Amino acid sequence: MKYLTSLFLLLFLCTCGPATNSTVQSGGEVPPADRPKVVFVTGDEEYRSEESMPMLARMLENNMDVQTVVGYSLDSAGVIDPNNVYSISQLDELADADLMVVFARYRQLPAEMARKITDYAESGRPLVGFRTATHTFKYVEEKDSALMVLNDDWPTRVFGQQWIVHHGHFEDGHGKLTDVTVREGKEDNPILRGFEPFEAYSWLYHVDGGDWKLSGDSDPILMGHSLRSKQEADGKLDEYPLDQPVAWTKTYTGTSGIPARVFFTTLGHPYDFREESMRKLALNGIYWALGREDDIPEDGADATTIGTYTPNNSGFGEVYKQGVRPE
Repeated sequence: MKYLTSLFLLLFLCTCGPATNSTVQSGGEVPPADRPKVVFVTGDEEYRSEESMPMLARMLENNMDVQTVVGYSLDSAGVIDPNNVYSISQLDELADADLMVVFARYRQLPAEMARKITDYAESGRPLVGFRTATHTFKYVEEKDSALMVLNDDWPTRVFGQQWIVHHGHFEDGHGKLTDVTVREGKEDNPILRGFEPFEAYSWLYHVDGGDWKLSGDSDPILMGHSLRSKQEADGKLDEYPLDQPVAWTKTYTGTSGIPARVFFTTLGHPYDFREESMRKLALNGIYWALGREDDIPEDGADATTIGTYTPNNSGFGEVYKQGVRPE
């Protein structure tokens, strides 16, 4: 009954009328019809998605002939403010997007903004998610009770899992905490072309094992091994094993009845994207989601950064780059 109630609330959210217009407009010329449009939905106050996602967007634009739009959490003056959990720009662009990429955390968007995201997810078009998309939303106030289905049920069904727990922070950005390797039998997956195992700064998320399992047809392609674990120190490895999927593919069939391709990774520390393998993983995953795996070269997508990528470390508060406006 709880699941049916949650499902009803989600269907209501996705079908309760046309969404209102975004207050942030996009510019530029209309791209050729055969040039896919990828919309990045960013907004997290911890992992510098406002730096890593535009970096990926630049590579897609310059190296892979993809049109991109990046939405951000902004303050009232139009300056990027990841701590503003109540607004994300450019969501109107999802209406005709070919792919939605989500790297957001604990947003409390108004219903009309949230509906633009959920309407896209229900449409049968592909999705890509990074790390905290397992907890894109966090509604806690009684007035938002109809939206609370988005906290856990929505990411579980769409992306494969909700937020559960991780293996510990341990001085963020000062050491590598997860050994990332290819899952046995997945070496030929096109998303892994050009990928080489590496050690990630991302501390390992628990997504499978104990009382939890990945949802639907989630199919892990990369595994992570925690190199340092609070769960191990606390004697909880029966509940939270040291080895976890860190990237998987799945499908999500929403109200449209059309199965959508989904690629998800729990990696996403800003320093992870300094690794070529991480950038190839992200770009290959985007191309796979778009149904263009045949266009992925044998050595993987061109992951050459455009300009410089010198992200701030992860962390809360005012540690993000101040006074930056969207590109």
